[in-house]
Amino acid sequence: MTGTLYLVPNLLGAVPPASVLPVRTIEVAQKLDHWLVETPKPARAFLKTIGSARPIAEIAIHALSGSSSDAQWALATLRGGHDVGLLSDAGCPGVADPGAVIVAAAHAARIHVVPLVGPSAVLLALMAAGMNGQRFTFHGYLPVKPEARATMLRTLEQHSRIDGSTELFIETPYRNVAMLDALARTLQPSTRVCIAADLTLDTETIECMPAEEWRREDHSRFDRRPVIFLLQASK
Repeated sequence: MTGTLYLVPNLLGAVPPASVLPVRTIEVAQKLDHWLVETPKPARAFLKTIGSARPIAEIAIHALSGSSSDAQWALATLRGGHDVGLLSDAGCPGVADPGAVIVAAAHAARIHVVPLVGPSAVLLALMAAGMNGQRFTFHGYLPVKPEARATMLRTLEQHSRIDGSTELFIETPYRNVAMLDALARTLQPSTRVCIAADLTLDTETIECMPAEEWRREDHSRFDRRPVIFLLQASK
């Protein structure tokens, strides 16, 4: 019999696993001894935190390389009868994180795929923003250069204005302040902007207000924190 590919959500920060992960997710993850992971160091920290049933040194951990060898390793392991856990550094694998190629390969090989419940920063931010949850797009990272970034922000704002969608994106934490400055300067005054920072952590902050109000705020409080940015334009 072939094994099962489990999609295991990782913690979004240093919190007790039981505070954000269901019992079933923890129990399944504790028993797995074959893992395909985004980065080994955070993966080992996760396994230590949840209390893996086996010593971590005895667990097979394969780091995603972005090459065909990842799927080959996963399929060979699964066909050998072993269950495999797919784990990103934070949040849900395959959702704004690596993993989709592995899942697609498993489906093509008719291998059972099971997504486990856990935190997704993208969905948590969308839930908390009070914006359109029926029509939304996650864009990943926007351009870094100021002119290209401003052009993209105007494009997202126009798209949101036309169809009422919520536009979500992220930024490297040390550029959060520059991104928020750009949002406040570039967008129309009435466009709503939501900043969801440190989700699920004790320092969690979710603030939503029109771009005009963000112009008067001190943006430095979001410096170097994991943030999801959301915007929705007025029609």
